Amino acid sequence: MRLFAALIPPDEVLDEVAEAIAPYVGQVPGLRWPDRATWHITLGFFGEVAEEVVPELEVRLARAVRRHHALDLAFAGFGAFASPRRARVLWAGVEGDSAVRLADSLKAGARRAGAVQTDDKRFHAHLTLARAKTELDLRPLVESLAGFHGSTWRASTVHLVRSHLGPRLRYESLAEWALPPPRAS
Repeated sequence: MRLFAALIPPDEVLDEVAEAIAPYVGQVPGLRWPDRATWHITLGFFGEVAEEVVPELEVRLARAVRRHHALDLAFAGFGAFASPRRARVLWAGVEGDSAVRLADSLKAGARRAGAVQTDDKRFHAHLTLARAKTELDLRPLVESLAGFHGSTWRASTVHLVRSHLGPRLRYESLAEWALPPPRAS
């Protein structure tokens, strides 16, 4: 089964992002806008994971989550991979507490559990909003959305998610773990 770990933002902050992009959805030829129900922040992509690995994966991910704290985040600005000029993915940026150490811990735990296809790309917190099959110049779109800054929200739960591929992509949360509250300063 195809698995990843993710943060799922609350509806009210996703509403802000949806409102910001609404004038552009369907207006850029070649850009596909997936259903909002699929929006998430990927912390670690584990690829195809054998069913017998999942129990150990859950143990390792739970252990990793316990070593980190809830994160205060906000969506801010937009960008594109590989670049706005040669884009295949449009995303909303994430600012606030760094999730890099959490993402690294989750990926390390997944590898130890036997998830051999774990992605080793450098973590860049983002919310994927649209994809293209071929490279597009999205500079005008990214520039027009540049001033966006959403409300701060607390990411307090990590989800283990299964992708169901097919004509209509669907995600299923298999497990979730609470991030401990941040330490008082």
